[in-house]
Amino acid sequence: MEPIALWVRHDGEWAIIHRCRECGVLRTNRIAGDDNALALMSLAVRPLARPPFPLDRLDHWRDAPRGEAEAGLTEPTKPERS
Repeated sequence: MEPIALWVRHDGEWAIIHRCRECGVLRTNRIAGDDNALALMSLAVRPLARPPFPLDRLDHWRDAPRGEAEAGLTEPTKPERS
């Protein structure tokens, strides 16, 4: 089992999400007092450090007409040079 993410349960307790390397099944396990705090924070910020989309497209999606950006229908605009 490989730790892949953290989630916060409804009662505020943190839990680690593990994925089986062989079959892909997901399991959760609450954190323990002796868990490495740095490793837990590393898991917590992983989605921000490695987003599932290219960050250079954020400006394009922000500036595209509503609906078209979500559907990926618009081409990125090139910035105007002054």
